[in-house]
Amino acid sequence: MADLISFARGAPSADLLPAEAVREAAQRALTDNPVRALSYGTGIGHPELCAWLADRHGNGLTAERVMVTNGSLEAGWMLFDHLLERGDTVVVEQPSYDRTLLMLERLGTRRVGVTLERDGIDVEALEQAIADGHKPKLVHIISNFHNPAGCTLSEAKRRRLVELSAQHGFWIFEDDPYREVRFAGAEELPTMLALAEGTEARVMHASSFSKTVSPGVRVGYLAGPAEEIGRLAKRAGETYISPNMLAEAIVYELCRSGGLDANIALVNVALAERRDAVVGALGDSIPEAEFVVPGGGYFLWLDLAQGSDTAGLLPLAKEQGVAFVAGPDFMLSGGEQSLRLSFASVPPGLVPEGISRIARALETQRS
Repeated sequence: MADLISFARGAPSADLLPAEAVREAAQRALTDNPVRALSYGTGIGHPELCAWLADRHGNGLTAERVMVTNGSLEAGWMLFDHLLERGDTVVVEQPSYDRTLLMLERLGTRRVGVTLERDGIDVEALEQAIADGHKPKLVHIISNFHNPAGCTLSEAKRRRLVELSAQHGFWIFEDDPYREVRFAGAEELPTMLALAEGTEARVMHASSFSKTVSPGVRVGYLAGPAEEIGRLAKRAGETYISPNMLAEAIVYELCRSGGLDANIALVNVALAERRDAVVGALGDSIPEAEFVVPGGGYFLWLDLAQGSDTAGLLPLAKEQGVAFVAGPDFMLSGGEQSLRLSFASVPPGLVPEGISRIARALETQRS
């Protein structure tokens, strides 16, 4: 069988990992402040990195409203465990990130799905759900270059969600790991964290350096109200004393030296090229596929013809030497005719063959 071409994993291929920049940053971290890098910290993580992140966000954010975590997935788990109790209602987008759905299921929450549109969650459907008697404790939103859907939440919808949070008292978890993985021409929109400043809305923002440096650094962060960050940092300290201070020291050196911005610029050009290759190949080989062309991030969400079965398609695709993730993995129910492709992991030269293999598997399934 031919070598596997995998559109399944949401991670960049090895040629996009900034090994030399990370090596140099590690050397500086261990030379300039070895005590910070090699000692225990506190639950908030690396304090200078907290301050840098606050300055990066702007809009009144201060360092005491930021805590650094071992990746944004851990940040989400800590937040859910802190805010939610068994039986609480949580609104999730449909589709949504599979691990978020799993975490919320394990916590025993009541998950209420609201459909995504091309510009993000259907806010009118959310309002109707509230009018029908649902009382969400938290609304989970992936605001930029959605995983898996690729869409970006419009500014009008961001503002309306902030208004609804203030009106109904629910938390917005703004899950935003792809915010800086933005391609040329994509508009930068205000975060809901920024829009909530000076209002009664309750927003907790999370992001990650897994997408702007590398997945292996496992450095993410939370930003939100100071009192909630303080409580979360206390829980973190009681759980693991401090997050990985060496990894955070390396990331901080990349941030303050300009290495992070240089890497973002380089990787975004490469990822945009991969996105364009996938979009072109889909037009050539699977013209029935409908999708949002993402302005950044890693993913496309394909809707195939009515009656398609992507879970059944997947083993046939693997026989052809190609992998993806079937749509039901990202849904509370349904998703049979959909699938997720990650363009981050496949160099442009391999994309046409990879998409052709999916097309051949689809032809085999339908024959």
